[in-house]
Amino acid sequence: MKLIDSVRMAGRDVLPLVEGGKGVSVSTGVSAGYWAAAGGVGTVSAVNADSYDEAGHPVPQVYHGRTRRDRQEELVRYAIDGGIAQVRAARDIAGGRGMVNANILWEMGAAERVITGILEGAPGCIDGLTCGAGMPYRLSEIAAHFGVHYYPIVSSARAFNALWKRSYNKTAELLGGVVYEDPWRAGGHNGLSNTENPLAPEEPFPRVLALRQTMNNYGLSQTPIIMAGGVWWLEEWEDWIGNPDLGPIVFQFGTRPLLTEESPIPMAWKRRLRTLKQGDVYLNRFSPTGFYSSAINNSFLHDLLGRSERQVAYSSEPVGDHLEPYGVGVRKRLVYVTAADLARIAEWEAEGFDEAMRTPDSTLVFVSADDAQQIVADQAACMGCLSECRFSNWSQRGPTYSTGIKADPRSFCIQKTLQTISHADEANGIAAADNLVDHNLMFSGTNAWRFGSDPFYADGFTPTVKQLVERILTGR
Repeated sequence: MKLIDSVRMAGRDVLPLVEGGKGVSVSTGVSAGYWAAAGGVGTVSAVNADSYDEAGHPVPQVYHGRTRRDRQEELVRYAIDGGIAQVRAARDIAGGRGMVNANILWEMGAAERVITGILEGAPGCIDGLTCGAGMPYRLSEIAAHFGVHYYPIVSSARAFNALWKRSYNKTAELLGGVVYEDPWRAGGHNGLSNTENPLAPEEPFPRVLALRQTMNNYGLSQTPIIMAGGVWWLEEWEDWIGNPDLGPIVFQFGTRPLLTEESPIPMAWKRRLRTLKQGDVYLNRFSPTGFYSSAINNSFLHDLLGRSERQVAYSSEPVGDHLEPYGVGVRKRLVYVTAADLARIAEWEAEGFDEAMRTPDSTLVFVSADDAQQIVADQAACMGCLSECRFSNWSQRGPTYSTGIKADPRSFCIQKTLQTISHADEANGIAAADNLVDHNLMFSGTNAWRFGSDPFYADGFTPTVKQLVERILTGR
């Protein structure tokens, strides 16, 4: 294994190891602070982070506003207060070692207001801003205003080229690095384009080489590229280290820090990680953002998959093969389906999936009465956690504050499920906690199955962040 040297990034010498930012109370000030204290780059998630009361307990994010706009204002306040609390904690724990960055999603609700509020409320606590899930053209402008470095997350050379030409060329001196997030291997939301096959992963080396060549064209040959997605043992990436064609390379670890002493995720989530098998992580497109995302294939995803499988096309008038009438809703408003689909509907109804819900694509999905009631309640309770949401049809742009598209029951309230799973405790017993985790969204990189096979985690061993970083530096 080659020696892992420090790298010059944003004017500092740090270990070329970055903690990947994981939203909604998963990458906290504690986890990021200890990663920075170990000499690397810790990343605080600024996506609706936890704030605390005087006793040190997380403040429940409860919404009282009558309208979605009112509730988004509450969400912004929670997010700013939580982000300030987390970056201050990270800075205190780091003690001046390493670097502390903050991660935001460009398509999260009021993203610019939230990160601006955190930077104003915690001056000097953040070294850099990492941002993806969209095309964050204004990231460099915000970074320049506060004098911090920025790290755009891209999944292709073409995406970086567009960002550079439109805005980043004006603030090149603050570009601390470029995160290449592999769209097939990274956890959470991924940047697969419409021309890329989600079932045919491409090797990362040619894609990162193309990114480096694009950056070289703009005089960025010494600006690090941060490889994110699929990184587990560094010895598997030895050909990348010191490779003159790739230039300075840094490695991001998003999945492995989940299973540390300092990781804030519930014990039930940690237990689940140890049981995974290869193939248990599922690339899907159920997210209300419209992006692909990578998550553990549990009961939560099974339910979403079932909704989409119990789906038929309909017509508002009899046309073509759509000649069979079917009544939808309490008033049984007639639509028309094919004879074959009417037979399928009868089978689903016999199984208890007897509520038909319309989608934006002129289809009906069939769910149980209880699920239909919950879906409608979740849509009505939308708090604007995204700039646009296909599940609830919320848009933060006026005057209508709606996407103008029918709400999509094939998706889900992402804020609700991520808050639930990240705060699951065992007050009602281990079995109840395990069940709660199984029925909520568990984002994960594709390599998460390796927790069960890596000897480092044998016999239930859970390392501290310091021990994990030391282990990574050995190549393993």
